[in-house]
Amino acid sequence: MRQQLETYLNKLVADRSAQPLCSALAAQDDRIVSFGNRELSSLAGEILQQLNALALCIATPSLPFAGFLLQRAEGQAMIIPRDTETRTFLHDIPLIRTSELGSRPADLIAHHLGSRKGVIVEGIGIIAVGALTVEQAYINWSSVFHATFIKYLEDVLAEGIVLPDEVIALDEFRNNWLQTPSAAGLTFRSGTLTKRDEILDEISTVGRYTVQQGLVDSFFGNISYRADDLIYISQTASSLDQLNGCIDPVPFDNRSTVGITASSELAAHRGIYDQTGCRAILHGHPRFAVIMSMLCSEQTSCQVTDCWRACPKERALNGTAVVAGEIGAGGLARNVPPAMSRSGGRAIVYGHGVFTSGKENFQEAFSAMIEVETWCRQEYFRLFDERWGAAQ
Repeated sequence: MRQQLETYLNKLVADRSAQPLCSALAAQDDRIVSFGNRELSSLAGEILQQLNALALCIATPSLPFAGFLLQRAEGQAMIIPRDTETRTFLHDIPLIRTSELGSRPADLIAHHLGSRKGVIVEGIGIIAVGALTVEQAYINWSSVFHATFIKYLEDVLAEGIVLPDEVIALDEFRNNWLQTPSAAGLTFRSGTLTKRDEILDEISTVGRYTVQQGLVDSFFGNISYRADDLIYISQTASSLDQLNGCIDPVPFDNRSTVGITASSELAAHRGIYDQTGCRAILHGHPRFAVIMSMLCSEQTSCQVTDCWRACPKERALNGTAVVAGEIGAGGLARNVPPAMSRSGGRAIVYGHGVFTSGKENFQEAFSAMIEVETWCRQEYFRLFDERWGAAQ
């Protein structure tokens, strides 16, 4: 158990999402086992004793965005980010202020975690619970980090700087924390892939690249390749940087039930293959593409309230289609394939992420995702500078 705790704490650090000296994980074994910062480990153990759960992750994020959101949400008990991960898994994120904690902080934190997967605690950071596994605690912590990243940058673009520390923090984030995704130095198989082993190996390799370049958090996203009448696709709930043994060969015509463990986006992948004739598909959640997908000039006058699900219009970001749709076999599976066919094998889903394709292999799909995210990042900061740069 201790080895698992160490593994997932190291992943948080490798993801550059948590401060290494201010992080801890705890889990229920025959006793409470913990790893990481001593003080946070003790608090994690106290909280976990009050929960019907196996594991808990507590860490100070590498970015101050969660804390800024708490300060900007004066008088509010929670925040509700608009990204798909929040809507699907988190619903909302409770905010706990120092003044509320009292002499027994574990009690209030445990109370909130009894009905939510993660919370933001002033002066501590993000705390997330894993009901059945240590991995779930890591995933839920990462989901909150992802959600706060997107919501903070959304809010600061719309409202500007309101806190004294934000100017320096945003400058540090923009000039030092951010890394530009790149395919430089990465190796891709060329030509059409035909052999099962090379297909499985290439999917695993490209999945790892996608995580390493910050185009998706480890647990989210999916990837597939079509060879003859089979779609090789990552399994649902699999981590893209650990796909060995987690790729399903599914008949293209859906004639069997072997796809039951396949990615929830199997229907979308099948539709993309059918309408575009491509062989490789990559789906990631690059954060600036997610942010930019939710900016709409008609938002204040539009009568649609569930934009992520019911927006009837197809917008475009630098020529890449932006469509709405529920994940799984819902609107996403209907809307993405024709959008990709019209916009050169790439599409952005409102608040969710990016789909790209390659005619023969993954190099084209990977490069396309980098191009989409790079443009979205540049456009975000262009808009920010245009609106607020002169005032900072």
